[in-house]
Amino acid sequence: MAFEASEKLQTILDMINEFVDKELVPLEQDFFHKDFNDMEPELEKKRDMVRQMELWAPLHPKAYGGMGLPLMDTAMIYEALGRSPAGLYVFGCQAPDAGNIEILHKFGTEEQKETWCRPNIEGKIRSCFAMTEVEVAGSNPTWLLTTAKKDGDDYVINGHKWYTSSADGAAYSIVMAETNPEAGSHYQKASMIIVPTDTPGFNLVRNIPVMGHVGSGWHSHAEVIFQDCRVPRKNILGGEGMGFVLAQQRLGPGRIHHCMRWIGIMNRCFDLMCAFAKQRRRTPTKVLADSDIIKSYVADSAADILSSRLMVLNAAWVIENKGVKAAMKDISIIKFHVANAMQRVIDRALQVHGGLGMSDDTPIAAYYRLERAARIYDGADEVHKISVGRRILNEY
Repeated sequence: MAFEASEKLQTILDMINEFVDKELVPLEQDFFHKDFNDMEPELEKKRDMVRQMELWAPLHPKAYGGMGLPLMDTAMIYEALGRSPAGLYVFGCQAPDAGNIEILHKFGTEEQKETWCRPNIEGKIRSCFAMTEVEVAGSNPTWLLTTAKKDGDDYVINGHKWYTSSADGAAYSIVMAETNPEAGSHYQKASMIIVPTDTPGFNLVRNIPVMGHVGSGWHSHAEVIFQDCRVPRKNILGGEGMGFVLAQQRLGPGRIHHCMRWIGIMNRCFDLMCAFAKQRRRTPTKVLADSDIIKSYVADSAADILSSRLMVLNAAWVIENKGVKAAMKDISIIKFHVANAMQRVIDRALQVHGGLGMSDDTPIAAYYRLERAARIYDGADEVHKISVGRRILNEY
């Protein structure tokens, strides 16, 4: 098993890396510190450049305007794009749209695909995903208080969601709600329903401040209340009681992409750390890189990056060749391992930069704030560790 890019993929990666360095890195200060809605016109220009390069939407189907690349290839692309916080958005493969598009393409009706999937892939609209709730455990998609009750040809949705990422400005939301409270299995109680965000009863309460950052547009996390929100029953996605199954299909490949993006962040912080250590003087005759402590930071970070990369590509290979179900243990392992490895690499990079690392003159401080959530969303560390331990022990 070799995790090497093909000649064609390497050419794509080289083009992406050059684009990130020349076009996106110079925008980072604005991206981190300006309102996203103010940045959107400039980012749209960059998106048009990507379209002209024929690198738009690498993981989405060709029939809908994407590149249609396989999971292993897109994993490596996410690593390259992860080096810039705007990378995924500018190349049309950002979360939560990517996950929503994937399940719409796999499980949606033709009408749903044409109405929502196609314009989403083309970058004409954005979407959001409403599953996490305020009152119950966010890591348990089988326990939801939001309900969708049948009323004639409609569902009437009531509930309270938060961390509905990118709801601000989204055209539609995929909502996870309980439709079958009487189902014998708690895995069959919930369904996913497409809800246009201009539907009466879809109420965006606020964009939640996260670590001192109040985002807007795509770069936001909203609190949403559904109050007698009425949508047609044909908006069900994949059938009633399929919510948990669709969530697993969505989150499996999604965690590959998250983890490879995190590795891109690690690569960026590692490069910044090494470059700074080589030029920052600690005495009139020596630089930071002469210190054995700094050398140990570099070695530990290199090990964190390499182990993470190999583990994630292995999980992607299992998904691609054996399916999501066969990869569940691997997916959980990479989720907690890579999230923690990223925290360690970011922290070392910040420590090496000293006071400069605490400032916003580099992207390290922003990564330190914004990426702490990686150990919580898509399943907290503890949940994944328990799952892995249980699966391994069951094999005995």
